[in-house]
Amino acid sequence: MRALVAAACMAVATAVGAQAPANRADPAKVLRVAIPIAETGFDPQASQDFYSNTINSAIFEPLYEYDYLARPHKVIPRVAEALPEISADGTTWKIRIRKGVHFADDPVFKGVKRELTAHDFVYAMKRLIDPKMRSPNVFLLRGRLAGVDDAMAKAKPSGRLDYDAPIEGVRALDRYTLQLKLTEPDYAFLDTLTSTQTAPVAREVIEAYGDASGWAMGNPVGTGAFRLSEWRRGQRIVLEANANYREETFPALPVNADADARAAHAAMKGKRLPQVGRVEVSVLEESNPRLLAFNSRELDMVDVPRDLATRALDDANRLRQPYAGEGVTLQRAPEAGLAFFAYFNMNDPVVGGYTPDKVALRRAVLMGYDPAELIKVGLQGQGTVATQPIPPEVPGHVAGLRSSTPHDPALARALLDKFGYQDRDGDGFRERPDGRPLTLTMGSAPTGENRIRDELWQKNMRAIGVRIEFLQQKWPDLLKMARAGQLQMWMVGWTATSADSFMQLAYGPNGGETNMSFFRNAEYDDLFRRSRRAKDVAERDRLYARMTEIVAAYAPMGGGIYRIENTLARPWVHGYRKDSFRSQPWRFVDIDVARQKSGK
Repeated sequence: MRALVAAACMAVATAVGAQAPANRADPAKVLRVAIPIAETGFDPQASQDFYSNTINSAIFEPLYEYDYLARPHKVIPRVAEALPEISADGTTWKIRIRKGVHFADDPVFKGVKRELTAHDFVYAMKRLIDPKMRSPNVFLLRGRLAGVDDAMAKAKPSGRLDYDAPIEGVRALDRYTLQLKLTEPDYAFLDTLTSTQTAPVAREVIEAYGDASGWAMGNPVGTGAFRLSEWRRGQRIVLEANANYREETFPALPVNADADARAAHAAMKGKRLPQVGRVEVSVLEESNPRLLAFNSRELDMVDVPRDLATRALDDANRLRQPYAGEGVTLQRAPEAGLAFFAYFNMNDPVVGGYTPDKVALRRAVLMGYDPAELIKVGLQGQGTVATQPIPPEVPGHVAGLRSSTPHDPALARALLDKFGYQDRDGDGFRERPDGRPLTLTMGSAPTGENRIRDELWQKNMRAIGVRIEFLQQKWPDLLKMARAGQLQMWMVGWTATSADSFMQLAYGPNGGETNMSFFRNAEYDDLFRRSRRAKDVAERDRLYARMTEIVAAYAPMGGGIYRIENTLARPWVHGYRKDSFRSQPWRFVDIDVARQKSGK
C-alpha cells in the first residue's frame, strides 16, 4: 500500500436486533469510523490518496497483503493461492488465482455470481497504463513489465489503449493463472502486488459506470469483505458486509507473537471474517469534533489527533483517566510514513531550478524551518524529526544515516546573503538576486493542524527574512494542483510499505505522480533502477543512502517528520491489533453488541 496523506481516525451506532451466528457478518454490529480528509473517490486504479484507499482497501483485494498479526511484517497471499512461482532469471512470475472468489453483487452482472479470474487482473493493470485514464499510479508498472512502455507509446496518439491487444508482460494463461514478465529482475515488485492500485476490477463494471476518463469513482465493485452502500461526498460513507465474501477465518497466531497479537487472536480465534456487518465512515476534518465524538461514545475507535495528544496521554505516553477507568485500550506505533515533508516545485521560476542560487534558496528555507517545534507544538511530542526519506518502520531505513537539513537560522541567513537574496528596500524581507520580490507560496488545507503548521512556517521564515503566503484550498484540490505542477510549495505525507516506494518520491520519470517536486537527476534515476535489481539487501541500502545524499544536496524536498500513531478503542471492540502497514482493520474486528449498547 502506498498513498499520499494529509491521520485517519475511527468511528458506532446503537445496534438492535438479535445477534447472528458468529460464523457470519452480523448486521447488528455497526462500526462507525471517521477520516480527517475528504476522499476523492473509489476507483483503485484512479485513486492514490490515503483516505480514498482506506475505503478501497475494504472493497478491493490485491493478490497479496501483509500478515495482520506477524511482526516483522511479511507478505502473504490474499486472492492468490500462494506466493509467485518465479523463473530462475527472476523475470517471469506465475501466480495462481484462488477459485471461488466472487465480486459483490451488482446489476451489471444480471443476477449471475461473477467469479474473479486472472483476466480481471490483466484488465486492471491495463487500466493503469491507459492514457485516457491519466492514472497517477502508472509508475507502478511503467518500465517494469515487458511490452508496457510499447503499449503506452502505441496508445498515446489516439489517447486510448486497445484492451484486447495482448501485452507480453501481463497475460492470463488460463482462467486462474496470471503471468507477469518483468523487463529485468525486480526485488521490489512483490510489494507492488500488495497495493490496492493493482487490485482487480470487472471490465463490465467499468464500462457501465466509467466517466469520460474511464474512472468509476462512485461505483466500486470488488471482491473484498465490504461493499459500498451509501456515499455523500466529503461527508459520509457507509459500507456493508459483502454477502458474496468467501469463507475466511481470523489469521493464525504467528511464532513469537507479541502481547497485542495474542490478545487479538484470543478474542477472534476461529471466527469467520468479517464479523462486523456495517461500517459507517464520517469525514471530520477538525480534531476537536473527532475526539469529542469518541468521548461521547459515538466512536468505537479513534486515532488520537496529534494536536490533542495530551488530552489522552500523560507525559509518559500512558493513557489518562478517565479513559483507562472506562476500559479504553491504547495501542501505539510509529507510522510507516514520512509526514509533513515540504517539497518545492522544481519547475517554478522562484524556487525551482538547479543553479547554485536556487539550490541555496531551497537549502536556506529548509534550514530556517524547525520541524522539531512542529512536533512539540503541533504534534504534542508524537513524532521525531526525519533523518531520511525511508522511515524506521520500513525495511531499507539506514540506521545512523542523517541526511536531513539541520535547523540553523544563522547559517540560513548567511547562505541567502552569499547568493544575493538580500533586503534591498529595508522592509525586513529579502528580494531575489535580480531585485524582484521574493515570496514563497505554500498550499494549505483549512484545518486546525494546518493552521498551527502555517503559523510556525511564517514565524520561521520571518526569522530569516523570507516572506511566505498560503494558498488555502481543500486537500483534494491541492492534490490536483500539485500533480499538475501548479503549486510552488506544499507539505504533504506519504505512507508505504517498501523503501522502493519512498525513493520514488524523487524519481524523475514519476514527475506529477509520486514525484510532485518534478525533480530530475540522472545519477539518482540510475541508482533507483539499480536498487530494484539489487538482490543483496546491503547493496540496496548503500544505493538508498547515496540517493538520499543526492536529495539532500539539491533539496527538492525536506523537513519531514516520523509520526507516532495512537489509537484508542472502546472495550467492546475485539480483535484490534495496530498495524502501521494497514490503513484500516475493519475486516478483522468484532463488536460486543451488548457492551456497546450499554456503553460499558
